[in-house]
Amino acid sequence: MLPSELTPALRWDIRKLQAARLWRRAVLRIRTYISAFRGERAYEALPFFGDAEDESIRYDVDGQEKESNGFFDPIPLSRVKRTFGAGTDVFEAGDLTFSLYSRAIPVPDPETADEEQLRHALVPAVLAELAVDNRGCGEQRLAFFGADQTENNCAVRHFAGEGLTGIGQGGKWAFFTDGEADTASGFVPACILGEEDEENWKFNNGKTGLLLLKVPPGERKTWRFAICFYRGDTATYGVEAKYFYTEYFGRIEEVGAYALKNFQRMKEESQETDRAFDRPWLTKEQRFMMAQAVRSYYNSTQLLVAEGKPIWIVNEGEFRMMNTMDLTADQSFFEGRMNPWTLKNELEFYLERYSYTDQVFFPGEDRLYPGGLTFCHDCGVANQFTRRGHSSYEKTKLTGCFSYMSQEQLANWLCCAFLYAEKSGDRKWLEDKNDVLLACFESMVNRDHPQEEKRNGVMGLDSSRTKGGSEITTYDSLDASLGQARNNIYLAGKCWAAYVMLERYFREKGNGVAAARAKRQAHRCADTLASHLSEEGYIPAILDEGCDSRIIPAIEGLAFPYEAGCREATEENGEYGAYIRALKTHFSSVVKPGICLFADGGWKLSSTSDNSWLSKIYLCEFVARRILGFDGETYTREADRAHAAWLTRPECSYWCWSDQIVAGIVMASKYYPRGVTSVLWLEEGVEE
Repeated sequence: MLPSELTPALRWDIRKLQAARLWRRAVLRIRTYISAFRGERAYEALPFFGDAEDESIRYDVDGQEKESNGFFDPIPLSRVKRTFGAGTDVFEAGDLTFSLYSRAIPVPDPETADEEQLRHALVPAVLAELAVDNRGCGEQRLAFFGADQTENNCAVRHFAGEGLTGIGQGGKWAFFTDGEADTASGFVPACILGEEDEENWKFNNGKTGLLLLKVPPGERKTWRFAICFYRGDTATYGVEAKYFYTEYFGRIEEVGAYALKNFQRMKEESQETDRAFDRPWLTKEQRFMMAQAVRSYYNSTQLLVAEGKPIWIVNEGEFRMMNTMDLTADQSFFEGRMNPWTLKNELEFYLERYSYTDQVFFPGEDRLYPGGLTFCHDCGVANQFTRRGHSSYEKTKLTGCFSYMSQEQLANWLCCAFLYAEKSGDRKWLEDKNDVLLACFESMVNRDHPQEEKRNGVMGLDSSRTKGGSEITTYDSLDASLGQARNNIYLAGKCWAAYVMLERYFREKGNGVAAARAKRQAHRCADTLASHLSEEGYIPAILDEGCDSRIIPAIEGLAFPYEAGCREATEENGEYGAYIRALKTHFSSVVKPGICLFADGGWKLSSTSDNSWLSKIYLCEFVARRILGFDGETYTREADRAHAAWLTRPECSYWCWSDQIVAGIVMASKYYPRGVTSVLWLEEGVEE
């Protein structure tokens, strides 16, 4: 697409993303080599590498150009068959088969699990197998597995002994095998493989390391590998913490030894991961996107230990902000399914260190009114925890990206708290937090209106923390239709969800007064939203401010009470039936070409923005199909084909799973964890 072809909305979205781009981190890239000798001193390798510069020219600047064409070539993609799942990834190319095994298993609660359970769950290793079929060949062949790292000033380390053979970089990463192998290092693979004397395999200049594997004629051999990572020193600052796995592994060799000893068990767990995130009713596009999202989530996680206490961290993908609360809310469906204790850990860490009390004001006015308890956007960035009561993200005097999210994060903390209690069965934790829940409820009400009789259930005041600015929502890089917090129907839907769950809690607690107030707020919110349904069948994205944008995430908030034990509140003929029916009318009127559908059939979250987030699309798809009863064949089948195509465009597909897509092109939020909202799809074929 040429710049002149960009729509005004797309140009606006791209400008708003410029600030976000500044947060991207340099990705640590390792070229990986998996190859086998094909005859006549020539090798071909799976295409997991780009062109590697031969560093030897820095040492011999007058040397003749080396001949390498045809000696070491990538296997054409047309000859590679890939079988991809959430836990396994298998590449087949002729007589070469390479398999990766990466488990997604529940993380045990350190407060209740035994040492071996934690050791097994936390071992920082990915497994691999390389099989070479030489049964049709009458000569020995040489295969290899290795890598070079683009980081400067690093040398290849050779490991030998204790039943392990490996190559790596210091104690940071290593590839180990317990099979017969030689280690080799040099400038580039061609230099290593071209050596006439095996003694030169131990040449230690250059950044390429290979495990060399000899395959006898007439045999098929398989090697097992542990791809290991280790950091033994302080991992974070602000709060000084180490990786929890350092409690059980003292060096990277111990990681490799454990992984190879437990190879078969961990391989089977990876295969079970494939099955755990698959269902017969999922389309191939859904399977692909969910598997990618699960991997991206785990890529972003850390389990740390500080002063003997665990700290669970989910980094915000390439942006690396830590435990971003609005992501935590969307990831709560996944964590509630896998290991609910991590959700409790995040909530308590926020309460103890990243909460604050504010005041609120009407836009354009100086007078301050009581606000209340709320929560920061995040806990820090890039392994640096921020000061207490402040995030790395939020700034004053802004009305867009990087402003405060006080109402958003307050509602998110409440939604996560109730979902944790429901998924874990830990109602006692809620009871222990009774004073906190009362304070949160009062804070919610205060952000509506200072006068009881003028409350409508929707946020109407901004936090004093903005210092005259205005609050935003999680949709910070979109236009006001989703970015503005005040009077926003997306955020109002999430506030309605919080009120519904608060009412249930107070009622079960026996606090009739608070329960009645919470129910009144829930009804006010639902009635306000339903009353704004236009003659054209949609609810404007921003109420009473002249905004005519139409948004899909008006339905998003329904997921929380549905998943947290309040499903009756989401029923069309239930207590909030008028609201639910209004949302159904709204959804069917906006998910149309030219409104909230792109030309390829993909979902446009807002009619006035070309920036669409896959994680939120996945969540709203679940709400539309499962809760509101819309037919997937009609509303989402073609859309998911488009969504998968966005991720697999040649110019975008290097980056694994990404969230922010602008007019079908990956623009930001690479390696993002939030796509695990797709885990909700696993429920859809199960009868209620």
